[in-house]
Amino acid sequence: MCIWRKILSQSNTLLEGYENSFWTCSVSKLGYSGTAIISQIKPLSVRYGLGISDHDSEGHLVTAEFDTFYLLSAYVPNSGDGLRRLLYRITEWDQSLSNYMKELEKSKPVILTGDLNCAHEEIDIHDPTGNKRSAGFTNEERHSFGTNFISRGFVDTFRKQHPDVVGYTYWGYLHGGRKTNKGWRLDYFLVSESIADKVYDSYILPDVTSSDHCPIGLILTP
Repeated sequence: MCIWRKILSQSNTLLEGYENSFWTCSVSKLGYSGTAIISQIKPLSVRYGLGISDHDSEGHLVTAEFDTFYLLSAYVPNSGDGLRRLLYRITEWDQSLSNYMKELEKSKPVILTGDLNCAHEEIDIHDPTGNKRSAGFTNEERHSFGTNFISRGFVDTFRKQHPDVVGYTYWGYLHGGRKTNKGWRLDYFLVSESIADKVYDSYILPDVTSSDHCPIGLILTP
């Protein structure tokens, strides 16, 4: 099975053959966040958000249940300019999402994909020294990512498959980051440990340039 996280354009061609689509977006901040799952296979069930009103008004999560796993498409809240949402991110959102995933995991494995807004390790960012207090690479965010996801048994599939590869999924527009490859790895596939050995490949497609992010892919063996 091949799973893609695509950055959607206005073109409908990305939807051909994918008859099952599920979308959510922010109702509190128009034009902000939003997530989707588009599938050739009809899910057994679909739910939106975490079931926590403080988190769910921004459209950060869609969950689709399939026969052998749950697939979660997420946009993790950015800590923002001046790190104004850092405490919300690390003390509320990350823990709530992690707890939700562990609850789902009681019935079947979990796959989480999306812009998780954290470059977890120094290899995941072009300038680790200069970005120590940048949203997405603070010590607090990196510790929270490790504590709430990696230490709780969710495997970073790209890093497991390619432990020493420098691969970025986001390049800021402001300073022409694409041209100089000054990027960040913010987009992930995390999977439950129980299916980590079924990951045939987890990869990045940096040459797709329709966004400041690029697509990533995951291939699972049967």
